[in-house]
Amino acid sequence: MSVHAAGPRTPRSSFSVLWRLAPYLRPVRLPVAGAIGAALAALLCGLAIPLVTQRIIDGPLHDGDMGAAIWLILLVAALGLAEALLFYGRRKLIARPTATVESRLRADLFGHLLRLPVSFHDRWQSGQLLSRTVNDLIILRKFLAFAAVFLFVNSVTLVVGLAVLFSIDPLLAAVGLASAAPLLLASYLFETRYKVAAREAQDQAGHFTTTVEETMLGVRVIRSYGQSGSRLRAFRAQAQRLRHAEVRVLRIMAALSTALLILPELGIAGQLALGGVGIADGSLTLGDLVAAVTVSTYLRWPTECIGWALAETSTAAAACDRYWEIRDTPPDLADPRRPRPPVRPACGHLRLEGVRFTHPGSDRPVLRGIDLELHPGETLALVGATGSGKTTLAGLVPRLSDVTSGRVTLDGVDVRDMRLADLRAVVGCAFEDPMLSSLTIRENVTLGAPGASDAEVREALRISHSLEFVDAFGPEALDLRLGEQGLSLSGGQRQRLALARAIVGRPALLVLDDPLSALDLHTEAEVEQALHHVLSHTTALVVAHRPNTARMADRVALLADGRIAALGTHRELLESSDHYRSLMSVSPHWTAGAADGEVMSR
Repeated sequence: MSVHAAGPRTPRSSFSVLWRLAPYLRPVRLPVAGAIGAALAALLCGLAIPLVTQRIIDGPLHDGDMGAAIWLILLVAALGLAEALLFYGRRKLIARPTATVESRLRADLFGHLLRLPVSFHDRWQSGQLLSRTVNDLIILRKFLAFAAVFLFVNSVTLVVGLAVLFSIDPLLAAVGLASAAPLLLASYLFETRYKVAAREAQDQAGHFTTTVEETMLGVRVIRSYGQSGSRLRAFRAQAQRLRHAEVRVLRIMAALSTALLILPELGIAGQLALGGVGIADGSLTLGDLVAAVTVSTYLRWPTECIGWALAETSTAAAACDRYWEIRDTPPDLADPRRPRPPVRPACGHLRLEGVRFTHPGSDRPVLRGIDLELHPGETLALVGATGSGKTTLAGLVPRLSDVTSGRVTLDGVDVRDMRLADLRAVVGCAFEDPMLSSLTIRENVTLGAPGASDAEVREALRISHSLEFVDAFGPEALDLRLGEQGLSLSGGQRQRLALARAIVGRPALLVLDDPLSALDLHTEAEVEQALHHVLSHTTALVVAHRPNTARMADRVALLADGRIAALGTHRELLESSDHYRSLMSVSPHWTAGAADGEVMSR
C-alpha cells in the first residue's frame, strides 16, 4: 500500500476555504437561518437582563417599592426562561440540516473516490482517505452546528453589548473595550499558527489510522513472521508523532485561553475601580455600575467564544482543505458526453489498436504499441514476465485505466465512448487478488449483476466449483455474512467466489487476471474443466502464469518490453519461442502439464 499523503496546500484564508461549503448549505438555509436567529435572540435576552437589573436597583429598590420590584424580577426570570428555550430551539433547528450537509459531503466524496482511477488509490494511504471521509467531516459538521453559528451571533452580541455599555456610561464602556480589543488581536494572531498545527494533527491522525488499518489487515502475516514487536514499535512511534502534533495544538489553545481569561477580568476590575470613584463623587449610580459590570461579565463568554470559534474555524478550514484536496482531483475516467450504447446482443469482439500506456507521473511507457484481436468466443492467454504489463493491459479493457494513445474497442465501439455502467455490464472481471467484502455470499457474488436470481447465483457457484463448500455452510448459506475481506475462507475459496462473481452475469467478455493462482492442482483442474463450458460461449482474455492455463486458451500472446513478442497456440510458442519456453519452465506446475503428455522441446 502506498505511503503517499499530500501535505498542506498554500495557506489560504480560513473563510475562503470554508466558503466552498456554500452550495451544500443553500438547500438548508432556512433552518440554519432559524437557528442563527434563535441563538441571537437568546443572547439578546441574556443581554437585556443587566438593563432590567439596573432598573430594579435604581428604581424600586432605591425607592423601596417592592411591588414594582417583583414584576421586574419576574421579567428577569422570563428573560432567563426565554433564553434557555431559544438555545434549545437552536439545537433542534441546527441538528438535522448540519447532519444532512455532512451526509451529502460524505456521499459526494465517496462517490468521487469510486470514480478516481486506480493509480490514484495506488498513491494514497487508505487511512488518509478514511480520515477525510469520517473524521474531517465530523469536524465540519460540528463547526457548522456550533462554531459558525456562535462566531456570527457572538460578534453581533459584542457589538450590541458595547453599544449598551456606552449607553450606560461611555467611560466604563471604554474600559471594557480596552480589554476586548487585545483579545480580538490575540485571537487573530493565534489563528494562523493554530491552523497550521491543526492541519498537521489531522494529517498525523490519517497516518495513524493507516498504521492501525494495515496492521490489523496484515495481522496473520505479521504474527507468522514474528514481527509483532516491530509493528508495536512503529505504532508507538506514530502515536508519539500524533501526540506531539496534538500537544502543539493544545499549547496554542492554552495560550489563547489564558489571554481570554485574564484580559476580561482586568477590564472588570478596572470598571469596578472607576465605577467606585464615580459613585463616590455622584457621577454614577449603583445601578449603572452593577449593570455595566453585569454586561461586561455577560460579554466574557461571547468574547471567549469568539476565540474558541476562530480556533474551530481554523480546524474546520484544515478539514475542509483536506476534503477538497480529494474532491479537486479530477477523475480521468468519466462517462462521455454523448455515450454510444454497446452492441446488443454483445458478441465480445475485442480489438486493441496501437495501444500505449504510461502511468501518471512516469515518462516510461508500460505498453508500447499493442495490436491484438480476440474474436467472439475465443480465449486468449496473455503471458509475460513479472512487470511486463499484463495486468495493466487487462485493466484497460474494463477501463480501470484509459489508454495513453491508441484505442480499445468492443464489438467495434471504443470503450471510452460507452458509459462505464454499460461497459462493465458486458465485461466480467476476476483478479489475482480476490477482494471480497463483509457482505453475504449472495451480495459478494452478485456485485456486478445485482439482479441475478438465486438459480443464476448457484449456477455460477457450480461452474466455479464453489457450490460444494458454500452448501456446507447450511441451508441459508447464500445469506451467510463473510468476515472482513472474506478472510474466514481459504485463499482458494475466496478466489473461486471471485470467479463466480465474474461469470454470474454471463458477460460477453471475460477478463481473468490469473484467477486460479490460489487453487491447488486438483481444484484447479476441476475449475478449469468447468470453465471450458463457460469459455466456449464467451470471449476471454486470461492473464496466465501456469502452463495449464495457457494450454486452455485458443491462442497465447507473449508480452515483452511492452509489445506482443509472439502470438500463437501454446504448442506453437513452445516450439518457436525461447522466451516462452523459459517462462513456462520456471513454473512449479510445469510437471503437471508434462504429465498430460505436453513435452517441452529444449
